[in-house]
Amino acid sequence: MKLLFRYRVRGAEHLPRDGGYVLAANHNSNFDPWALGLGIFPRRFLRFMAKSELFWFPLGAFIRGAGAFRVRRGARDLEAMRTAEELARNGHVIAMFPEGTRRRKGLRKTRRAEAHTGAARIALAADVPLVPAAITGTDALRRLARVSVLYGEPVRTDDLSDLDPGEAARLATERLMERIAALEESLAR
Repeated sequence: MKLLFRYRVRGAEHLPRDGGYVLAANHNSNFDPWALGLGIFPRRFLRFMAKSELFWFPLGAFIRGAGAFRVRRGARDLEAMRTAEELARNGHVIAMFPEGTRRRKGLRKTRRAEAHTGAARIALAADVPLVPAAITGTDALRRLARVSVLYGEPVRTDDLSDLDPGEAARLATERLMERIAALEESLAR
């Protein structure tokens, strides 16, 4: 990975050294979890939600072994949310893609990439940091593009504790998406 795609990681100093947190990034390709996690491995291991459609034999066993747990898209999957909150509270790094789907893919795109509040809800409910990240190059692996990851400073959420949980998650998500966009812009330079 480091040689073929000239993999580059910056901002690792912003990641909490201990305890759980939610690591939220833009989503360009199915390779994004690997690019996002490689920068913290072997010290830390990513756990992430994967759409339930991927859990077929033998792919399901491979995905579970890579740290994924099932989420039903298009429905409010409270079980997946509880699993993520519990994992974060227990010190795991939860990787999330707030847009819920890849930005571009194939000829048939059934879901539009737009920010959802799940990452913020998990971080707020588990009382763990919400850390933004940006990934570039994973959507151009066939052209051997450089794969870069930039981790940002945790998003401030301590001022949201007195708000309604839904409103707090919405505001935290706005802050998160602004930070992800800024990180992506700095990677593009």
